[in-house]
Amino acid sequence: MKKELLTIYLKGICMGIADIIPGVSGGTIALITGIYDRLITGISNINIKFIPHILKKEYGEAKKHIDKIDFKLFIPLVLGIGTSFMIMSNLIHYLLENYVAITYSFFFGLILASALILFKEVKKLSIKIIPIFIVGFLFAFSVVGSEYIQLGHSLPILFASGALAICAMILPGISGAFILLFLNQYSYIISLINGLQITELLVFGAGGIAGLFSFSRFLSYILHNHRSATMLFLTGLMLGALRFPYQNIVENINTANPLFLGISLICGFLIVMIMEGGFNKNKI
Repeated sequence: MKKELLTIYLKGICMGIADIIPGVSGGTIALITGIYDRLITGISNINIKFIPHILKKEYGEAKKHIDKIDFKLFIPLVLGIGTSFMIMSNLIHYLLENYVAITYSFFFGLILASALILFKEVKKLSIKIIPIFIVGFLFAFSVVGSEYIQLGHSLPILFASGALAICAMILPGISGAFILLFLNQYSYIISLINGLQITELLVFGAGGIAGLFSFSRFLSYILHNHRSATMLFLTGLMLGALRFPYQNIVENINTANPLFLGISLICGFLIVMIMEGGFNKNKI
């Protein structure tokens, strides 16, 4: 039991690292590490009806809903993600400020490898679903080519950003951090984490919880009923999203040695592939 909890905690750390990097999805890491289906099923099984039962002191009824929550997964996983956020926020901010091209080369390798792993999840490839891949690719390619949306940092904006980001975080192929970057919230959220701005973080987190519960059931449905098409769509999204790190590499290429760019890209690619091979031996 302790070994399983520790393993989930370590997987949570990996997810947290991915979630804080613009370009890599924590959902992809969950898929690679073998806990994705359990995570989505666990989230969709959470029923907040236990809250009114507790308020009415109907503890027996509340317990029926609470017993369905996969605490053995969620507690160590959330602790691992939180650990990563606290440790990695300063480092990522520093790297993006001082080593832009090398950092985005690393991201490019991570995304490319993740796309290949997602494609392996497509069990029934047919001509009928090829257009789904094209739609995903063109959508991501066009979105990441747009200028960032210049939004403020009001509490309603933080709530909405949290809802959108969490949907991306649990969806393989879409980076929640990238969504925040696109919404002009990424650096601000990193500063909130570094400064432990509790009020703003609670609002952001509340948006995340709202988005998580509203989106997880839909995601669970399409994965169970249209898994191959969904994975192919997400593969297209990831490959289309490569435009984002590529643009940042090109714009800052004069600041880095091309050899280091190549090494960084290869390292990113190999890390994901090694993780996929290692974790697949011990799926939970």
